[in-house]
Amino acid sequence: MTARGGSAQWSTTADVIGGLRRRWDSGTLLARYVSGDGWEPIGLPLRGPTVSDVASDFGAAQDWARSWLATARHGFRIECATVGGRVVGFNEVPRRAWVDSFDQAWRILKVNDLVREFDEATLLAEAKAPLLAAWARANPMALLATRDCWPDLLRTVQWIDQSATANHYLREIDIPGVDTKFIEQHRGILTTLLEAQLDPARVDLSRPRSDFAGRFGFRGKPEYVRMRALDGELLGGFTELTMRVDELATRPPRHGTVVIVENDTTYLALPATMGAVAICSGGYAVSRLAGLPWLENRRVIYWGDIDTHGFAMLSQLRASLPLAASMLMDRATLLAHEGQWVREPKPTNARLPGLEEAEHGLYVDLIEGRFGEAVRLEQERISFDWVREALISALSR
Repeated sequence: MTARGGSAQWSTTADVIGGLRRRWDSGTLLARYVSGDGWEPIGLPLRGPTVSDVASDFGAAQDWARSWLATARHGFRIECATVGGRVVGFNEVPRRAWVDSFDQAWRILKVNDLVREFDEATLLAEAKAPLLAAWARANPMALLATRDCWPDLLRTVQWIDQSATANHYLREIDIPGVDTKFIEQHRGILTTLLEAQLDPARVDLSRPRSDFAGRFGFRGKPEYVRMRALDGELLGGFTELTMRVDELATRPPRHGTVVIVENDTTYLALPATMGAVAICSGGYAVSRLAGLPWLENRRVIYWGDIDTHGFAMLSQLRASLPLAASMLMDRATLLAHEGQWVREPKPTNARLPGLEEAEHGLYVDLIEGRFGEAVRLEQERISFDWVREALISALSR
């Protein structure tokens, strides 16, 4: 009902239903419904005509009151109060709309079908996974949000609980209608349900929720390392191989020195050097090299871009290989190639442990813009003769 004139502030049906709707949206109504505590009547206040309103526009006040007293029309039980006096007489004016039962609330909100679906989903959980039924009762609105796929979610959780092992990939989950795309699409709710269902020992809380496979003990995609011999061969006549980190961890190359470079083209162009291999680290993926324990007993040289992120990658490497040396990441190299400087798109200013004094000094100069704003010297822009001399010098030390 639309209020007229001075009655603009009087409660409409939409106002009061909106107040009840907020209790539904918050989960309060369903939570009480499943708690078994029974219904507690809800009284929703009505803003209606005051004595002065009745005096100034009796017809509008009377129409408003009649609209609310037509209980069959709105579904509420209406409580009235007497207003008036000598001037306008005494009048019964609605002051509160009451909801006296769950069924009444469901009819007013038109959610009977949703409640029925909630009941069916909860009963299914009781039969298949009682722990998830307890979760559903504690999180009724979250359950309703998943009602269309709830049976598939339950089957997925059951399969993982009963059949998954550490040797399984997610692709091996074998449930009709469920595939890895379904799991990815519903990863958030599946993570929540599995944490409620599984033995805590099977949940690796050190893995982020985004790492679904790692958090629940599935095999993840293997990490790979690309390696080439700077002289001779690596294995069976091959000069370059891409190997799984977990396999390379137990099969170290015979070469004594490892040169780690960030850039793919630079990696391929490194000159022939006796007794050395090159690894293409691929930026921040340098952290995967921590899975190669034999590097601790090798001479390791790291060469990255001269920019803030290059030093961040060097710091990351030194977290596992504190004795790793750097190459061509110095002030002399930077200043000798001023004509090749470019702008670093998004510099970092993070605190970087593990840098040597000269490296840290250059890093600070880059942050503070001593040579210009966001200066960057990429590996592939350095003179190749300079590279060759630096590599020979680094290996001869």
